[in-house]
Amino acid sequence: MIWEWLLLPIDPSRGHAVTEAVAWHGRLMVLVWAVLVPAAILIARFAKVMPSQRWPDELDSQVWWRSHWILHSLAALLAALAFYLVGYSGAWSGVGWHVWLGRLVLIAMAVQVLSGVLRGSKGGPTSPLADGSIAGDHYSMTLRRRVFESFHKTLGYTLVCISVVAVLTGMWHANAPHWMWLSVVCWWTVLVLAFCWLQRQGCAIDTYQAIWGPDAAHPGNHLPTRWGARRLQSGLASAPVGHEHTDSS
Repeated sequence: MIWEWLLLPIDPSRGHAVTEAVAWHGRLMVLVWAVLVPAAILIARFAKVMPSQRWPDELDSQVWWRSHWILHSLAALLAALAFYLVGYSGAWSGVGWHVWLGRLVLIAMAVQVLSGVLRGSKGGPTSPLADGSIAGDHYSMTLRRRVFESFHKTLGYTLVCISVVAVLTGMWHANAPHWMWLSVVCWWTVLVLAFCWLQRQGCAIDTYQAIWGPDAAHPGNHLPTRWGARRLQSGLASAPVGHEHTDSS
């Protein structure tokens, strides 16, 4: 029967018997790396300009930014808790590659959080600095800001790729049943398809332009856009984000 097969462990030569600490470690890590982190990335990439937003009459939507840091902060806390559970119980002995991948992911996550703290000032007409100047790191697209964006985004996508291997090796060591493997793989497939669909819909809007608009007076609008991002036409203030927009870059 299909139901019996779904409940069987992936390796029939081993049992699926884990401690409560290991079980919660696995649940938390799957929640972090299969749900929270992908959601934070999707929102940050595709929700810079909301469908109901009358861009460029309405600029600098905070939905993506608040969602991004809240989800990542929660993910970091839960990942640390999951790591503590297996460390406290001593369950990581003899697990091999999964332990080293897990440690690498957590160290990289800590570096990612630190990079966000060190990203520099925002600036711009709506966020002047304490001295009244608008020449913040982001608005002026200083070297510090450009290095941060390249590093932060590259490390973020690399982390997701490594986490996939870490999750799969963890499931193998726990000898997870078939239904868990199918659930995780199907969910990741949905995420990849959603990413591709949103990308094709043209929802990856240039961050700088989403915040400050298309005016050529803004220094960042003279720089090339990041991979896959696009700029909107300035005359489309009332149109929703989608295929009808044309790149101006």
